Amino acid sequence: MSKEKSPKNKTINISIEEGKRYLERCKFVDGKKPVAIEELINKTVCGDVFKVAPIIPQKSIDLLIADPPYNLTKEFHGIKFQKRKHEEYRAYAEKWLDLLLPLVKDTGSIYICCDWQSSLIIGPLLMEKAILRNRITWQREKGRGAKSNWKNGMEDIWYATVSDTYLFNLDKVKQRRRVVAPYRVDGRPKGWQETPLGNYRDTCPSNFWDDISIPFWSMKENTAHPTQKPEKLIAKLILASSKPGDLILDPFLGSGTTSVVAKKLNRRYIGIEENELYCVWAEKRLEMAEEDSSIQGYTDGVFWERNTGMEQLKSK
Repeated sequence: MSKEKSPKNKTINISIEEGKRYLERCKFVDGKKPVAIEELINKTVCGDVFKVAPIIPQKSIDLLIADPPYNLTKEFHGIKFQKRKHEEYRAYAEKWLDLLLPLVKDTGSIYICCDWQSSLIIGPLLMEKAILRNRITWQREKGRGAKSNWKNGMEDIWYATVSDTYLFNLDKVKQRRRVVAPYRVDGRPKGWQETPLGNYRDTCPSNFWDDISIPFWSMKENTAHPTQKPEKLIAKLILASSKPGDLILDPFLGSGTTSVVAKKLNRRYIGIEENELYCVWAEKRLEMAEEDSSIQGYTDGVFWERNTGMEQLKSK
């Protein structure tokens, strides 16, 4: 007998049959006939990135966010990615980068997600093809320990631009941190503010993020996807490097996080995903976003530290 799901378990795990109406909303592309870009905008595009990318006009994308399969043997609900030799994975990465980078506007930005092993391949490769700006490392606090190695608790995001003319909205991505030693001048807070939840300071974000919570079973954004990225993580990238109305492309959409966050933040999006089940989950989440545009950990234009009162408020 299957275990009954707890009423508090919000994990999205519906089948293709249960989500048939969501699949019908998707745009199916096989690369065999021309498709106007207007047919792809604000759509979950069900298809192979190597067939879909060539039909997207060059210099049409404001922001590229890619979360490709890491070089690990992993099962994605019926689609298996097999670990490859270093040079084989590099050739695979170069193939999709060469398809995607020409789609980005001269003023556009690029973010590529990696684990520590694929990062050693993606970083140098991206440096050859774009202007590398930074490597963001974020703490992935969820996961099992390792018996004969250090626990893998970090992931990278490589940040690059096409040119030296690009958008970076610093004030949109400041982080609110607790003030441990509140300094006052004439009795007034100096560089910090008092709130009902405590004393906080808005700080410039660094390239190390320790405030990200991996989606778990009681969070509304959670799905059964094995490598789902948190909405808060993607929100930082979108707010930093785009403005309302900009067009964002995610060529490895997975469960839909980039499209969902783009919608919540009033951006346009194109999400490409070959797994029909994940397309169903993405469309389900996009429907939910119409009723609830909140992003866990991001409240009133502020990113909060993990495990603070406001950080938890929107996950309930």
